[in-house]
Amino acid sequence: MKYIYIASDHAGFKLKEFITKKLSKKTKIIDLGPKTSHSVDYPDFAKKLAKKISKKNSSFGILVCGSGMGMAIAANKSKKVRAALCYSVKNTKLSRLHNNANIITLGERLINKNKAVNLVKIFLSTKFEGGRHLRRIKKM
Repeated sequence: MKYIYIASDHAGFKLKEFITKKLSKKTKIIDLGPKTSHSVDYPDFAKKLAKKISKKNSSFGILVCGSGMGMAIAANKSKKVRAALCYSVKNTKLSRLHNNANIITLGERLINKNKAVNLVKIFLSTKFEGGRHLRRIKKM
């Protein structure tokens, strides 16, 4: 069964809530927090989500902070995690096609809400190409 996890810090809380609301109509989203917009440390939530992804190979994650960068850096420290900071349709598709990314990170301060939802949908629906890209991923 494919799981989709989502988490944020305080700077990404509103976008996390928006994405969850928009996608939960058609997709089962598991919210790992936080539950409020009070100040929290993004590495804690990135680690919590990355741990879930590293245990469930067919799962995907969505991480949101102010820029998306901190979450990407923190999540990528976990084994079996390939977190990609996505900001355009092209880089979102390539993150899946060539890198088999399993976590999308987004910056609430840098992207509008509707575009973010669209990028998440693209991320979740794009299949990994495999082939020469699999060889490269195995080297990570």
